[in-house]
Amino acid sequence: MAIEVEKVIEVIVTVGSLPAAIQPDDDIYDAGFSSIRALQLLTELEDEFNVTLPDDKFSLARTPRALSALIEERAS
Repeated sequence: MAIEVEKVIEVIVTVGSLPAAIQPDDDIYDAGFSSIRALQLLTELEDEFNVTLPDDKFSLARTPRALSALIEERAS
């Protein structure tokens, strides 16, 4: 299952109320995410892609590209 980074960015932008200009390698925390928003993002990504993301790996995946790779890994 190939997870498109653009779809992950859509979820990030929606949850974080961020500008759509966020790029695949931008750090979501540098873009304005708080720890509370990150928990909301975790839940949204799990629901959107029907996966369970371990907290420890999720916290290390700080970019849309890294989150996409993590989701793809967990979906396999």
